[in-house]
Amino acid sequence: MSIQVSASQHLAAKALDYRAIRQDMISSNIANADTPYYRPRDIRFEDALSEQRAKILNQGTPKLQMAQTDGAHLPLQDEKSSSMPKRFFRDGHMARNDGNSVDLDVETTEMSKNSIMFNALVNAMKKNSGIYKSVIEASSKVS
Repeated sequence: MSIQVSASQHLAAKALDYRAIRQDMISSNIANADTPYYRPRDIRFEDALSEQRAKILNQGTPKLQMAQTDGAHLPLQDEKSSSMPKRFFRDGHMARNDGNSVDLDVETTEMSKNSIMFNALVNAMKKNSGIYKSVIEASSKVS
């Protein structure tokens, strides 16, 4: 059982999860650079994180509910109930003759930016836990 000190701790953990998912997607794009008709995939990191922030801080946005007019209709599935971020195709580049639109320069740049942000999050979480650890150690020496 872990101690929940602040909501930002849980949000940072979700950010790490999303950064890891994004790293896997970028790696997959690089691995498929020679696959015919492959389109690079990505996630909208900021959108996914803002949804999690709203969920953690109970800041739900007002949403128009869809009416189910007949009991025989298929039930509405809430796409936000999934903890997975939304994926999309990153199609801003010219496709080669084989239909592949992976640009290795873009993918390696995105991978390095993502790994820097991942490492920054890890260091911030370490520093945050180090602060609480030092407070606990100092309080034990007071008596």
